[in-house]
Parts: sequence; structure tokens; C-alpha cells
Amino acid sequence: MSSRHQYDGVNNSSVGQISGVDQSDRRVPINLRQSGRTPVEMLISTRVRKSPYWHLAHQAGCWRATVYNRMYHPRGYVRPEDGGAMVEYDALVNHVTMWNVAVERQIQVKGPDAEAFVNYVITRDATRIKPMHGKYVILCNEDGGILNDPVLLRISADEFWFSLSDSDLELWLRGVNVSQRFNVSIGEIDVAPVQIQGPKSEALMADLFGEEVRGIPYYGLMSGQVAGHDVIISQTGFTGEKGYEIYLRDATLHAEAMWNAVLAAGERHNLMVIAPAHHRRIAAGILSWGQDIDMETSPFQCNLAYQVPRNKSAVYIGKQALESQRDAIEAGDPPFRLKMVGLTFGGLAVTDYAPDFWLVAEPGADEAWGYVTSPWYSPELETNIALAWVPVEKTAVGTAHEVWLPDEYTQGLPSNKVAAQVVSVPFRPSVNPNAREVASTRGLDYAD
Repeated sequence: MSSRHQYDGVNNSSVGQISGVDQSDRRVPINLRQSGRTPVEMLISTRVRKSPYWHLAHQAGCWRATVYNRMYHPRGYVRPEDGGAMVEYDALVNHVTMWNVAVERQIQVKGPDAEAFVNYVITRDATRIKPMHGKYVILCNEDGGILNDPVLLRISADEFWFSLSDSDLELWLRGVNVSQRFNVSIGEIDVAPVQIQGPKSEALMADLFGEEVRGIPYYGLMSGQVAGHDVIISQTGFTGEKGYEIYLRDATLHAEAMWNAVLAAGERHNLMVIAPAHHRRIAAGILSWGQDIDMETSPFQCNLAYQVPRNKSAVYIGKQALESQRDAIEAGDPPFRLKMVGLTFGGLAVTDYAPDFWLVAEPGADEAWGYVTSPWYSPELETNIALAWVPVEKTAVGTAHEVWLPDEYTQGLPSNKVAAQVVSVPFRPSVNPNAREVASTRGLDYAD
């Protein structure tokens, strides 16, 4: 079926898989059917885990959720009739917010060979991570596909925590070590984080932990206590704003005590409990595993090339494939069809999660050649922004595209097809530049 038929009919009803987008380099193509906001209620059952904070999120107003790492994940507190996600966005960029992110399950690797094992499974150099520091890292399979992009915390010389994105890494790590036999223990631990994000986050954290917290560097760690219970603090987050994560030990036992203590301390700072702010993370160019990338994605396709160092001598999983990909790219023959870009695009303001991967096409074309993964409206830029996959040869900044929008974002407009343009990512500055930006200022295309 031609992709131009996707918006025929009032309800944008489901159509066949879009064949115009070249996904021939994937084993399992992305499902590009445009099915819209299908009215399905999530079943809450014991098959999916409730985090220690799940009931507290519900008390705070959580009215919708998704599933992430086989756990229920809050994705909305302010209802649409009260302003929805954009009210939560305002709290994030102007005040301070707390997020239930216990779905970032913590996989501990501990033992005499912990550093060597971690160095074998991540692309960056684990030996450069000092105790009580962390890094954003990726783990790849033998083909160079991204399995997970966690925050990696080094608690001590012989202990690391993988703070997971949305894919099950424990099984992979255990499987790797069946044959490699590093002297380590591998397993999930009862540690559950919350994120404290926004310009007032440092002041709130100082109230909770004292002035010492102000000295934590980006990706630095500190031990502390909340309501008498042990935590690890990191200066990290999923936003581009100033922010921290509080990792509560023995979280199943102490969730209420910590959560309520943070709420109490946050009153004077106008703290609001919100869902993860995908509108802000898109502006910062932060990727969401499963939405923007998956295990068939190469880091060279999606602004993660800096995660593949040129100076790491140690062997790691995927190294041979990734170095081969880099050689092919530098020879002018990239081994993939599509590449991720940032887009600005027209239409009405996108103020909620997209239910489909909206299609991208050449201006005036009847066939799609790419798709949007993460769209939202940026109040600061006063335009819709998105991360999107387009043909490699159409990725230069300034290249014109069209985004095909559903009816809800084109009411009163002459067409469902709106003008789009490739722009640089991040879309707006972050409080802390990421490792890719820092490496670029040093004239490097990789980070240590």
C-alpha cells in the first residue's frame, strides 16, 4: 500500500505497513502503521512489577503509565483539562520536580574482576571511571547494535551499578560471563532512584544533604541519608536542566520515608511530582532506548559515535564491528540506510506523546522516506521539534523535509503535510554539556 494513503478518512484508521521507507538493513522493520490513539486501557496485574514508589506516584496524581523494564512507569500527573504535560514542563524549567524512575533497575557487578568485566561489555574505557563517579555509556552486541545506554555508577574499586534504560541487561551480562568467567557477581539490587530536576534542584538537595552536595561534579557521586536511610546521590538526569538522582538502598523497605521527606523539603522550593520530561530531553538531544534507538541501531547512526573511542586498546564486545563501520563511513560507504537528525516542523503545537512514528517525506512527495521518533513542542524555540530518521544523504543541516501529521495537529490547516528542516542537535543548550559536545570542543569525535 502506498504510504500516501495513511491519512485517508476522518479517523486516520490503521493501514498496512509503510513500504516506502528503506528499512532493508534491519531484521525487524520498525512498525510504521499509523493507528493513532487507540482507546485501550492498561491492565494493572501482578505480571508487571510495581516499583516501591508506585503507590506514592498514584497518591501524587499519576493518571497514566506505560511499561518500562517490566515495571509500571508513571507518564502523567496533570490531566489534559488542567494543562497536561506542558504544566509539568513549566515546573521543570522554572522550579524543581521529582520523578519516580525506579524503572531504572540497578544491576550490580561486584568482585575482583569488576573493572575488567565492565570494560569488556561497554564501548568506553571503564578504567577511566574513578570510584564515586559515573558515565553515560553504551553496551553493544557483536554486530555493533546498541543493547542498552545506561548511566554507569562506580561505587567503589570493585563495584559498579548499571542504571538501566529500557532493555533487560542483567540477562545479557550473565550470559556473557557464562563463557568469560570473570570473577564477579552479577544481579539486580534493591535500589530505586528518583530524579530531582530543575533550576531549584541544587537548593533543594542542599536542604536535604547539606552544602557539600553543591560540590558534586557532573556525573559525580556522593553518599548520604534521607530520613535516616542510606542513599547514593549523582548529579545526572534525563533533561538537560540542572538535576540529581537519589538512589535509595533497601528501597522496598524505606520508599515512603524517603519520598515523604523529599516532598516536605521541597515545599519551600515549589516542588512538583511529574513524569519524565520527554519534551525537555528531546530539546537536549537525549535519546530514549526503544523509541529512538534499539539493538539494530549503530551508534554511528544516532549521534552516539562519540561513544566509540579511537584510543581504547582493550577488547570489548562489538569492537570489531564498530571499527569496521567507522572505516566504511570514512570511505564514503555507510553500512546503513537511515540516520538520525533533529527537525523543526510546523503544524499545531505537539503537547503530548505521539502514538505512532509519524512519517517524513521529501517535500511534495507521495512516498515517505523516513519517520519521526520523538516529537514535542518547544516553548523556548516556539516551534515543534523532533528526533527523526531520514536517508543518510538527506541529513545536512538546512535540508528540507515534510512531516505528515495526524488530524489533531493540523485542524484548520490546509494539509496534513507540514514543512520541516534539519537542524543541529541539541536544539537548545543544556546546563551541563554532554560528553559529545565536550569532545567536539577538544577537536575529537570520541569521548574517553
